Amino acid sequence: MSALPMTLNTTAEIETAIARGLRERDPELLADLVERSQRRLVRYLVYLTGRRDYAEDLAQETWIRVLQRGSQYNGRQRFDPWLFAIARNLAIDYLRKKGKAVQTACLPDDHDEIPLVPSSGLSPFEAAARSEDAIRLAGQLQILPPLYREALLLRFQEDLSLAEIAQVLGAPVTTVTSRIYRGLAALRSAFEAGGDSHGV
Repeated sequence: MSALPMTLNTTAEIETAIARGLRERDPELLADLVERSQRRLVRYLVYLTGRRDYAEDLAQETWIRVLQRGSQYNGRQRFDPWLFAIARNLAIDYLRKKGKAVQTACLPDDHDEIPLVPSSGLSPFEAAARSEDAIRLAGQLQILPPLYREALLLRFQEDLSLAEIAQVLGAPVTTVTSRIYRGLAALRSAFEAGGDSHGV
């Protein structure tokens, strides 16, 4: 039997049930959360680290932290931003300890490429990525500064609100808004400048 009954039909009810289940360390709830969010979590961590092996290890560590710190989730906001914030902090700490070139949005001068991960979802971002300009879009995203790239991915791929992105990044909403605006402007400029020379 599912730890999140199908009878829960509002976001508030779902988040309250998640908070209660995490406080009680309900194994069925954790299994449901992993099934629901694992693919997106690994994809997000690949964007942050640039390495699938790092991402998979960090995803496991993220779920351990979720279980350990479950009582800190109060259910008053959505679970996903809380989950991504834990994953992001773990990724930053892990890469710093490894002495690697950190590929996160906290280092704006980093321009290392982070590959796009195929997905079966239908977010607005992914719908654009399936268009005839998919390869060009992927290429332009990879050269965006990480500050902008992460904000765009959280907004258009993960479909988080501005307030939720601010929660994940630990930044004010005005900063998030600015990063999204500048990221979109940079993408638009790159596409216009690229013309047919960057076509598929």
